[in-house]
Amino acid sequence: MSEMTQAPTKTYTVEEFWDYVHLPENAGRRLELVNGEIVEMVPTGGEHGEITFDFGLLIGNFVKKHKLGRITAAETGYILGIKPDGKPDVRAPDIGFVRIERAPEPFGSQFIPLIPDLVVEVVSPGDEAKDVEEKIQFYLDRGVQLIWVMYPSLKSVIVRRSDSMKKLSINDILSGEDVLPGFEVKVSDIFPK
Repeated sequence: MSEMTQAPTKTYTVEEFWDYVHLPENAGRRLELVNGEIVEMVPTGGEHGEITFDFGLLIGNFVKKHKLGRITAAETGYILGIKPDGKPDVRAPDIGFVRIERAPEPFGSQFIPLIPDLVVEVVSPGDEAKDVEEKIQFYLDRGVQLIWVMYPSLKSVIVRRSDSMKKLSINDILSGEDVLPGFEVKVSDIFPK
């Protein structure tokens, strides 16, 4: 997760957003579509990138070994719904996971038209608590079943579901519960030493 800035104000469809992000002048930019408006994600620091990569590798190896589903990295856009007023949301969690039953075939080249079953967000030093909570609530409201919010500075993980929240500290075990059955890792093994 990283701080966001607003791009030019205009309401975009998913198709227009796809075209916009693929313009040559937007190469390398991290963009999301929130309520039909483009929001630019500020690049993250090294700690954030290292944790996201290492943890994605850990989950990815587990998912592939047990053929549980499909996992994506931070730049992957998920279409998380279109509101009655026609304004769409395309977000890119740090890590996303969709169960194999819901995604038996490889994802195509466009944005993914599925709600992830699991979302992982790594909180960066400049992230505002209000923004983090709004993003997590956004995911929960759209049906994400399990969210892991990682706080590197505290070496802790907040586990969120629509009906519960728990904080795990360094000696606790993070479990995939019913979303990623069999996956377990000690919180201390998530963060660089």
